[in-house]
Amino acid sequence: MNSKKKIPMRKCVGCGEMKMKKELLRVLRTEDEEIILDATGRKNGRGAYLCFSRECLEKAVKNKGLERSFKQAIPKDVYERLEKEMEQFETE
Repeated sequence: MNSKKKIPMRKCVGCGEMKMKKELLRVLRTEDEEIILDATGRKNGRGAYLCFSRECLEKAVKNKGLERSFKQAIPKDVYERLEKEMEQFETE
């Protein structure tokens, strides 16, 4: 019997495209209601996924994709911090 390993797929909250989990960046809401980027994809908490591009982050801000995923309002300073962290991933 030939079995193929299932590849986990996730949807970007910015552009809405389905991609492999490894191709996306996980945005995480911790138990302390803190929102951080999870590069490993393994930390505990509620996760939402974004492409590694500033355009997708801007779309997620515009269409409130992260707010829908986390079911809470997200302060502007959190988006600014995510943007700075996203720049580090784009340069690597």
